[in-house]
Amino acid sequence: MTSIAERRAAFRRLHQAGCFVIPNPWDIGSARLLAGLDFKALATTSGGFAFSRGLPDGAVSRDAMLAHVAEMVEATDLPLNADFGNAFADDAEGVATNVSLCVDTGVAGLSVEDMAADRSLYGFEHAVDRILAARAAIDASRQDVLLTARSEALLVGHPNALDEACRRITAFAEAGADVLFVPGKLDADATQAVLAAAGGKPINVIALDPAQPIAEIAARGVRRISLATGLARAAYGGFLRLAREVSGAGTLTQLAQAEPGAELNRFFAPFARGSQS
Repeated sequence: MTSIAERRAAFRRLHQAGCFVIPNPWDIGSARLLAGLDFKALATTSGGFAFSRGLPDGAVSRDAMLAHVAEMVEATDLPLNADFGNAFADDAEGVATNVSLCVDTGVAGLSVEDMAADRSLYGFEHAVDRILAARAAIDASRQDVLLTARSEALLVGHPNALDEACRRITAFAEAGADVLFVPGKLDADATQAVLAAAGGKPINVIALDPAQPIAEIAARGVRRISLATGLARAAYGGFLRLAREVSGAGTLTQLAQAEPGAELNRFFAPFARGSQS
């Protein structure tokens, strides 16, 4: 098993050149399956985890999220980035405290966003202060953890959303964020605007368009591409298609798309042996 320090160093190297996809598992099984597909790093999904608990995104408590993140760190040898929402605090002091707790789980990176629990954006200066606090907490830990700063301006429907998001990530980069992230659908021009606002620091984007190849997104100059809740929603979509078919028509055609149980047992068998040693 690779050490936490090795994972953190590997995660930092991934951000130095090229582009990589960081998929988002929501439990141990999905994390291990993704690790078996040669991805280089993983990221948690707050939405995907919330769905697995029968909750909407944003309704998971801080302590439940920290326990989940720690479990996901232990699930594989890959570096893990934590989708840490608004750091479960409005004030900068609370952000610092909770970021420190997240660092202690062994993550290689974590993200902090500028959206409050009521889905409003924090004021500009306050949002910057929160990133400064997160940066200070990571520095005080003396751990090599990457800080991703997110502006949710596109997601909340802010007036002049792209301009506001770019203004914020420029300030976040100056406040010490290592990676910048503007969630939402970005076309080529918007991506270039975000890249310029990041001032040369790497940016993360979400792959949202089913018709758009990953290579096309990478060619725009982004460093990291995440899938957000995409994998979790795809899994729930398959589940619901079969369940609705059985409940409604009483047929099983969607079962043909299911992964064979024998294959899943074969893949997970080594982990069972390890747990018994």
